Order: sequence, then C-alpha cells, then structure tokens
Amino acid sequence: MSMTPSRTDVGSSFALDTQGLGNLKRSAKAGSAEATRGAAQQFEALFINQMMKSMRDATPSEGLMDNQQTKMFTSMLDQQLSQNMSKRGMGLADVLVRQLSAQNDAKALAIGGADGAAGTNGAASMIDIPMLQKQSAPLKGLEGAAQTNGLSASGRTQAPHVRAFQDKLGSHAAEAEAVTGVPAKFMLGQAALETGWGKRMIRNSDGSNSNNLFGIKAGPNWKGKVATAVTTEYVNGHARQKVEKFRAYDTPADSFKDYARMIANNPRYEKVLDHAGDASAFAHGLQRAGYATDPQYGAKLSKIIKHSLA
Repeated sequence: MSMTPSRTDVGSSFALDTQGLGNLKRSAKAGSAEATRGAAQQFEALFINQMMKSMRDATPSEGLMDNQQTKMFTSMLDQQLSQNMSKRGMGLADVLVRQLSAQNDAKALAIGGADGAAGTNGAASMIDIPMLQKQSAPLKGLEGAAQTNGLSASGRTQAPHVRAFQDKLGSHAAEAEAVTGVPAKFMLGQAALETGWGKRMIRNSDGSNSNNLFGIKAGPNWKGKVATAVTTEYVNGHARQKVEKFRAYDTPADSFKDYARMIANNPRYEKVLDHAGDASAFAHGLQRAGYATDPQYGAKLSKIIKHSLA
C-alpha cells in the first residue's frame, strides 16, 4: 500500500512541498470537495504560522546561537509545525469549508449546470500564499466576501454596493427598457455614473432626495419640481464648477420614466438608440449627442456597463 499522502492531507505533507500545493490548486479548480477541505486546512496552517511568527518576533533573542542561519531553520520548523497542528485543527478550517461550500452552492444555483462547478475556483484562491501572508485579517475578509458578494446574470461576482444598487432600481430600469428599447443595465450604469452608485444624489433645498438619477437639468420647458446643485462642467477640456437647476422627482421610478421619454422623443438621441445593443457605441453616442460635457463620459459609462453590471 502506498504511503504517499493524499493531495489534501496537509498535516502529513512537507510544508515547502510546492508540487503538493500545485496539485491542491488543480484539484480545487476541478471542483473537488476534498480539495476545498485541503485549501481550508492550508489556510489554517498559514494562520497558525503567522501566530507563531508573531510570538517569535516578540521573544527577545540574544546569544551565540542566534544568527541568520538559525532563524532560517527556525522558520522552516515553524512552518512544518503549523502544518502538523492544522491536521488536528483549531476550528478555522471547518468555518472556511462551510463558507466556501455555501458560496459555491449559491454560484451553482445562479449559473446552473456545469458552470456551477466553476464556483469552486474560490478554493484555489484560498491557497495563494503571498496574498494571504499580506493580509492582517484574512478570515474576516473572506467570510465577508462569501456572505455579501452577489452574482450578475452572467455569473460574475459583484461588489455589495453594485448588487444593492441593482436590486433597488432594477425593476424601474426594466420598465424604462420596455419604453425605449435601451437595455436596463445600460440605464443602471448611467444612473450609477451620475450618482456614484447612489451616494451623490442631488438634494432638494430641504435636504430631501430629488431622485434625479440621470443628472437631467431643468430647462425652461420643465414644469415639475426643481433642485439646485453645484455641478462640474467641462469647457474646452477644463473642469468648471457651476450652479445649475435640475429636475426633481417624487420617486426613482419617475426619474427612469422621464429619462425614457427624453431618450425616446428627443431627436438628438435618435442615433444613440440605433446602437442600443452595444454598450460602447451607446455610451459614446450619448457623449457625442451632448448628454454630458465630460470628455471621458463615454469611456466611464462603457466601463461600468461592461465590467460592473455584466
């Protein structure tokens, strides 16, 4: 019977065995539950090693036997001890396995079929040693990501603020899409750009929210509510601060409806609608039509649509 340790048996392997670590990464990419356990144990070993290193650093070291060579061998010994201790476990690996399993199950449900197995790639990232050694609180960060990150329709992981923004306004964008033919995520991307994902909303004089998600100004023909705010306009490529009047709405849904009417009925945006199927062409078409004076508006909007909301 072979005495070679299994690829996930961290405790019985040599701490500096890079080949074994490579095998563990490949197993994790293949979607093995065993590899997920091995990745979690590897992480726990690194965590233990960091604690031992901190204790070593806090201990005064003086004498003939204290030199660079002994420090190197002590470090190697600590790494191996960490591996051995992780085999017994201190509970950290179990927590990580639960978090990764829950995250992967969610991905499998969202993506479906064979694509769902790709969610176990999260285990492979767990054993990126240089990254982990730089993290001061790796467990908290990883658990937070597993609990709060969502998935886009294409299966990409989304930041919490992106998911929250999309969940809050997605239904209004869908209704506006039915009117204009402009994809909902294009409008969500523009609302995100104009408001900084909802963090820089234009306020009414009493401090209430104007619900103006698209930065639409209040011209002489506007008969609705008005909010005044300082805005940045670009004149000959130079940014200038100006005080402008903007439209104000009772609800975010009203903002989407007004945007849909403007895009659909204003002749200046007729050619923009011709490119409603292409994010980059749509974004740069809006800029050419004069929607904004920022020379980078098209590039910024295209990036948000393609990378944050894809």
